[in-house]
Amino acid sequence: MEKLRIGVIGLGGIANYHIWGIKQSPDAELWAICDVNEQALAERGESLGIPMERRFLRHEDMLQNGEVDAVMIGTPNFNHFAVARDAMRFGKPFALEKPIAMNMREALVLREELQKSPIPHMVCFTYRYKSAARYARQLIAEGKLGRIHHIYSQYLQGWAIDEKLPLVWRFSKELSGSGALGDLGSHILDLHRFLVGETEKVMAHADTIIRERELISGNGRGEVDVDDFCHVLGRMEGGISSSMQISRFAFGRGNYQRIEIYGSTGSLVYNLEESDSLQVNFADEEGGFQDVAVPESCIAEQMQSFFNLLRGRGDGLDATIEDGYINQRTLDAIIESFTEERWVSTV
Repeated sequence: MEKLRIGVIGLGGIANYHIWGIKQSPDAELWAICDVNEQALAERGESLGIPMERRFLRHEDMLQNGEVDAVMIGTPNFNHFAVARDAMRFGKPFALEKPIAMNMREALVLREELQKSPIPHMVCFTYRYKSAARYARQLIAEGKLGRIHHIYSQYLQGWAIDEKLPLVWRFSKELSGSGALGDLGSHILDLHRFLVGETEKVMAHADTIIRERELISGNGRGEVDVDDFCHVLGRMEGGISSSMQISRFAFGRGNYQRIEIYGSTGSLVYNLEESDSLQVNFADEEGGFQDVAVPESCIAEQMQSFFNLLRGRGDGLDATIEDGYINQRTLDAIIESFTEERWVSTV
């Protein structure tokens, strides 16, 4: 079977991760690239060995190219809606970075468009592909924790502490939609759904620590108008209580995640820094919290999972636009909550 010819739209930092995934797969090859930055397009084209005729400045041109089997959309947040909608319009299968849109209104449009004309797709909630998270989901589904009472989560990074960082798009509401919440919190919200279930209402607190940064041009300073951190209390279906601590100002943290889940007959702790791990504590086993080996059946890689989906071999655990819509609806509720300082329903 011929390899799938994959196009990558957007050559920023996240593209490196997805290009690595494409190159690791026996089922696909990096066929084409696209970016609005002509210099970046030329430089990456040369380094990746992509010929001139397969480098695109306009994503519409790539989407209409019959040689491209599917695309990976890894542009900044403000472009997700338009590029994904065009992929649907041209009938091109796609993997889309999160969050899928700037707000629930845009997310609803994508949802409705896809319902009218379904095509294979994936939303890149990356941590669904961590083997420890998948095993945690399996153990919960098997009833090892009994009735779930609490889920407590952290996602902490420290890179934004540097006051010399310029006003990149992640610090602009117009370009990102939200700050640490959309950047990191969207992942944790998806893991909560992936592992436990739906969030019904939220109460949140967020703030901005560094309120001005140098403009990228170097000509003055501009306002940071997104959250640097966000803390959320939630009520989930079945009366489960949840909390989520999100920050890009956690000194010393690179990409740290921790999720603790407590039930009536067991508990587990998922942890991620450089690699993912899982500890469990079950009522019918002695010894307290213990590290567990994750079965091989739980091992997955995101891009390979996308290619499996395209080949009709998906495992049913990939996130869809429907998942992205629910995620965006919850993000909007959290923003409303910390803006108005009140509980807000997510349904």
